This record gives sequence, structure tokens and C-alpha cells, in this order.
Amino acid sequence: MDLITTTDDLAALCRRLGDAEYVAVDTEFMRERTFWPRLCLVQVAANDEAVAIDPLAEGIDLAPLHELLGDARLLKVFHAARQDCEVLHHLSGRVPAPLFDTQVAAMVCGLGDSVSYASLAATLAKARIDKSSRFTDWSRRPLTKRQLSYAIDDVRHLRLIYERLSRRLESSGRAGWVAEEMTTLTDPRQYEQRPEDAWRRIKSRSSDRRFLAILREVAAWREQRAQERDLPRNWVVRDEALLEIAAHAPDSLEDLAHTRGLSQTSVKGSMGRGILAAVERGRALPEAECPRVDKPRQAPRGAGPVADLLKVLLKLKCDEHGVAQRLVASVADLERIAGEDAPDVPALRGWRREIFGADALAVKQGKLTLVVRDRRVILASLDQDGPAD
Repeated sequence: MDLITTTDDLAALCRRLGDAEYVAVDTEFMRERTFWPRLCLVQVAANDEAVAIDPLAEGIDLAPLHELLGDARLLKVFHAARQDCEVLHHLSGRVPAPLFDTQVAAMVCGLGDSVSYASLAATLAKARIDKSSRFTDWSRRPLTKRQLSYAIDDVRHLRLIYERLSRRLESSGRAGWVAEEMTTLTDPRQYEQRPEDAWRRIKSRSSDRRFLAILREVAAWREQRAQERDLPRNWVVRDEALLEIAAHAPDSLEDLAHTRGLSQTSVKGSMGRGILAAVERGRALPEAECPRVDKPRQAPRGAGPVADLLKVLLKLKCDEHGVAQRLVASVADLERIAGEDAPDVPALRGWRREIFGADALAVKQGKLTLVVRDRRVILASLDQDGPAD
């Protein structure tokens, strides 16, 4: 059976898969016309069985699937899991755990930055993935044989990819690195949509605290309305209109209707009243409680060249250890290490500190340096002729 469409069949499947060592999982979803991603298909594979589950089938209850994915004894394997976790967290309130992300594992194994599933399938499973169905309408029924074949292939080959990556990690002693990354990925706070934080997504050049207070309130109003009606944010009110409302703080429906992108018709009723109430909350907020945008840190003089030197060090250390640069440190990390006395950045914690962060601090402090010998860049101590240990 390639497609599960009933609760009884789903429950039977989950009972069978519950005894597996791990289960490979993927999802197909759409969100172009909704606020919340609409789950259209779930694919699972374990114990030589690979099937798709139809969440849109009439009368199906996904509770057995949610229980399976929430089973703390069963490892769940995904590729590029963040969006899948967001969808499943919205439906069940839980993030699948424990979890293994093959994209993160591939980066730890030095197979590239954000390597695609198709690339991993070709490299590790010697399989060619037909991606022609990737952007089809997954909400239309019935699904075609081609769609189902594409979808199930995404988990069928994922099993072999996981097993080969897992062996590489064990032999290199890096399984703990991936486990450390999964702690962040499975944190439910990563997937919460808090209306009071929605204003931070809107690009604004103003640092005026009253402007920001009004922007925060109207953005929170829009977020709540979009969530309740399950509509994309910009279908409710566009970002540009929110910025104009925050700048002019209208106090009547007539003034509000002059906002570009709004009209007398669109602001009538609950929408107009909701926006004006949000504006008033922002205007009435005590000055001390108004939000602020932290000014970008001014890098001290000379920090730029130090950051450039750290970029060379990052490439050197990542080549040496066979790990993707993007996973170890960002440009922002390097700039903060170069310009701050005690930066709190991921590159200076955990396994990242072991392979890069400690040496980065030593270079910054003048204890280590980069030199070219025999046309190769090496790391050397300033008080010795040979390369650093």
C-alpha cells in the first residue's frame, strides 16, 4: 500500500514502525495562500517499508502519527528538518524528537554547505532523484503516480543516506556534534509565532521609540488577525502600510483611509477599529516601555583586517577538519570576535570552539599567526619556528 488514507491503516502502520530503530520522515506542504503551512502529505520509511500518508483524506485522524513522531524511544530522520518541524509542531504542539538531520550531518562530514537531498542521494545512495514534481500542487486530489513516486523516493533513499552518514560520524567521533545541533532544532521555542515579536520582521530605518511602539502594536494586531483567519500577513495589511500607519499615527477612520494601500472600504468595520485601537495602545505606552532597536555595534579601529584574517583561519580549520564553514561560524561571528572583548557567539562554544574558536581568540590575542610555507597557509606560534600544534 503506497498511500494511507484511513485512520485504521495509519494506526496499523504506526504500530509496525514503532518497533523500528529509526524512521525516515518527509512532508509536502503548501503555504502560498495561508498563514499556517497546510500539510498535504507525510512520507515515512522504516523496516523496508516506505509509504505516504494523506492528511487531507476525508475522516483521517493523524493522532497515531503524532504519537509515533513524539515517541522518545524512536529516532526520526529528516533532511533539512526545520520547515517539516514547523508544520508538525503547529499540528501537534510537539517537535519530533529525538531527531537526526541529514543536511546538518552532511555539513559536519564536510560534504558541503546546505547540501541538497538530491546531491546526497547521488553521492551516498547512488540514486537519481527526479525533482520535476517538486513544485506541483500537493493539495489537489487525486495525487498522480508520479507525485507519489517522487514523494516516497524522498524517504526511501533517506534511510541509506542516514546509515552511511551515521557510520562516518561514529568513525570520526563527531556524532556528538550533530547531537548538539539537534538540541536547538528540537526546541519548541524555535517554532512559536508570537504576535508581540512580529514587528521585528518588518524592515524599518527608524529608531524613534514611539514609532516603534505603534509599529509593534499594529504588527501584533495584523499577526493575530492573519493567524485567526489563516491568511498570509500581507493579504491582511502590507508591511509598507504598517510603516506608514506607525509614522502618522492616525486617530480616525478617515485619516486611516488615507494610508497608501488602504481605503475607506477596507478600513470599515472590525479591521479599521482594530488598527486604530492598536495605534492608540502604542501612543499610550509609557516612554520607558517603548521598544528600542539596538544600534549596530561600532567596530573598533583595526577590527576589519582582524575579521578578514579570521576568515582565512576559518577556511583553513574547516578544510583541515573536513567540515562546512557555514556550520562553524558566520560572518557576524567573525566580526564580533574581532571587535569585542567577550563576544557571546556560537563559534566560541562547544565543538566549534574546539576546532576553530580557541585558535581564533589566540590569533586575535597575538599568540598565533598565519604564515605561508611551501605555498600553504599554516597556523604558527609567534615564539617558535614550526607550525602550531
